Amino acid sequence: MNQSQIIEKMQTIFDKLFLEPVVLTPELSAKGVEEWDSLMQISIVVAVESLFNIRFKMGEVEATQNVGQFADLIARCLASKAS
Repeated sequence: MNQSQIIEKMQTIFDKLFLEPVVLTPELSAKGVEEWDSLMQISIVVAVESLFNIRFKMGEVEATQNVGQFADLIARCLASKAS
């Protein structure tokens, strides 16, 4: 699964969690979305783990700077799970 496919799947999570529409792009970060605070971040991570059936290691998500990097992390987790 590539970055754009992952972002497309992630869009469903954002559509459910956020009150205002958020259009995901690789460059988008929490700073660009008023509603995206630390509690929302936890909800996003939990929903992503559930949707993709993966688990992140401590600090992995915090190291990402934007949606694109987060999608790349998801792709790496999916690849390591498949091998």
